[in-house]
Amino acid sequence: MANNVIKGCGFHHVALQTSDFEKSLKFYTEGLGFQLRTRWVAGSGKQIALVDLGDRNYFELFSDGEKTDAKAGNAGSYFHLALRVDDTRAAFARAVECGAEPLIEPKDVELGEGEVVHASLSFVKGPDGEEVEFFEEH
Repeated sequence: MANNVIKGCGFHHVALQTSDFEKSLKFYTEGLGFQLRTRWVAGSGKQIALVDLGDRNYFELFSDGEKTDAKAGNAGSYFHLALRVDDTRAAFARAVECGAEPLIEPKDVELGEGEVVHASLSFVKGPDGEEVEFFEEH
């Protein structure tokens, strides 16, 4: 469904500050299969990478973040990154194999009222404790 107010509007990317840029870049490219589109160094020396999830939607990584105990629920903060996948169980296993911490094992769910969405989902923690959800809609 097209946006009739802001023409051409669509999702482009989500950005994540990392405490170990190379470790995060390796996790998302080699581990999860995202493709590096480009990387550069900002004027302040901060490293930045734009990676393609596989469908011309992007994830942007920034260096020089401070490792903290990530807690959900802070208004205005990144809550989790949900990735559409064909096989939640395989994506979860791959992420864990590549160093992610398991949070919620793959499970089948029914979401919503009226028109119910049938799905399988799972969650892991990435290199900086960021939550990544794998979402398979049936």
